[in-house]
Amino acid sequence: MPRYMTISLEKRGVSCVAELLDEDAPRTCDAVWEALPQGGDVYHAKYARNEVYAMLPRFAAEEPGQENPTVTPIPGDVVYFSFPGGMLDRRFKEEKGIDHLPGVIDLAIFYGRNNLLLNGDVGWVPGNVYASIVEGLAPMAEACNDVWRAGAVGERLVYQRLEG
Repeated sequence: MPRYMTISLEKRGVSCVAELLDEDAPRTCDAVWEALPQGGDVYHAKYARNEVYAMLPRFAAEEPGQENPTVTPIPGDVVYFSFPGGMLDRRFKEEKGIDHLPGVIDLAIFYGRNNLLLNGDVGWVPGNVYASIVEGLAPMAEACNDVWRAGAVGERLVYQRLEG
C-alpha cells in the first residue's frame, strides 16, 4: 500500500503531496515516516539551485545510510541528507541555530530543473531520494521561488503523514 505525506509552506498556505518510494529507499522512508510530523524554518539553497529545505535534529534510531542516491535531483524529488556535525561550516551552523547539534538532517524538496549537489568545500553531496511529489508541484514551485525572491523569514517547511 503506498504511503503519502503532505509538504507545506505554512505562511504561504501552499501544500503538495508526495508518495514515498518504499521500493527504492525503504530504510529512509521508514525513518522519515516514523518521525513525522517534522518541520522547521525553511531555507532556499544557494548553490544547488531550485531547492528548499529544513534542517532538523537527527530523528532516526539508526541512520538509514545511502540508498537511491542522487547528485542531480529533478523537479518533484524529495531528498534526505544526513550531515555529521563536522561537515557543516561553523558560520552556517550558527546562522541556522544548529551549532549545538552533533549532526543534522536536511529534508529538502526540489522544484525546478538543472540542480547539482556540489559543495565547493567538500565536493559532491549525494542525497537519498525517498519520495516524489505527485500532486501540487506547480503551486509549490511558485511558492518556493517566492521564498527565493521575497525571503524565507517567518516561513516553515512542514512534513506530515497523509492518512487514508
